[in-house]
Amino acid sequence: MNTSINFPHLGIYLEHVGKSVSVFGFDIAYYGIIIGCSILLGLYLAQREAKRTGQNPDTYTDMVIYAIIVSVICARAYYVIFSWDHYKDNLLSIFNLRQGGLAIYGGIIGAVATVYVYSRVKKISFPLLLDTACIGLVAGQVLGRWGNFFNREAFGGYTDGLFAMQLPVSAVRANEITEEMWAHVQVIGGEQFIQVHPTFLYESIWNLGVLCFLYWYRDRKKFRGELFLTYILGYGLGRVWIEGLRTDQLQIGSTGIPVSQLLAGVLILVSLFLIVMGRRRAVREEHGQTEEDQAGD
Repeated sequence: MNTSINFPHLGIYLEHVGKSVSVFGFDIAYYGIIIGCSILLGLYLAQREAKRTGQNPDTYTDMVIYAIIVSVICARAYYVIFSWDHYKDNLLSIFNLRQGGLAIYGGIIGAVATVYVYSRVKKISFPLLLDTACIGLVAGQVLGRWGNFFNREAFGGYTDGLFAMQLPVSAVRANEITEEMWAHVQVIGGEQFIQVHPTFLYESIWNLGVLCFLYWYRDRKKFRGELFLTYILGYGLGRVWIEGLRTDQLQIGSTGIPVSQLLAGVLILVSLFLIVMGRRRAVREEHGQTEEDQAGD
């Protein structure tokens, strides 16, 4: 199989991009290595944020252990539910994670549920945990999306734009190649290549922007939980347009509606509403407190 990946308009030609590395005869997928590194990066940044805000950093070490387990299960369940036709005749393949198939929104749902239960058990503010953890979560997404690069997945339709990425037909799943891609197939060195949007790259860059904004905004928030809602809003805005480019969308039955695009749109509206209402309430409370102080004086 051809292992090259090209970005012709950027002058980047990578001839040998493998999917795994062999350690003592055992193949370890780059996807798994990158996800592992993204988890460590996210934990490190969450602990730093915890220390900055006067919390115990070890709280997040314990919480992440539970969150990883639940998030992987939920991410897989989300993917399988909306790809049921692919698994219904071979149920054992549901447990084969080496073939890919994890949905980030499923993982986020699992993580939030874990944080909620953890906050109740440990009697810690749920919104405070979310505000702290979202810094690490989005940082992990920035790095984690590069696992899709090595797997030749999560790409968009045909493009001839600046960031166009060329992938060998033999290296991608046939069901993700659209008629438009076939119409623009290029033959390079006797090998067929499709030319597509590198949506993994778009999302990685977008999430980096969200991360930078959160670092700027964290000292400007008005109430606990606002930073997490801002993350949901920012990530959703990117996901709505990026998901529309992808050819491996998880859809709601036969409606043709991408479930993650719909969910992102709903979360944008909900988070925006909660931010506006939360900030208004915080301003009223500040104003009321000021009047009480003046009356006391």
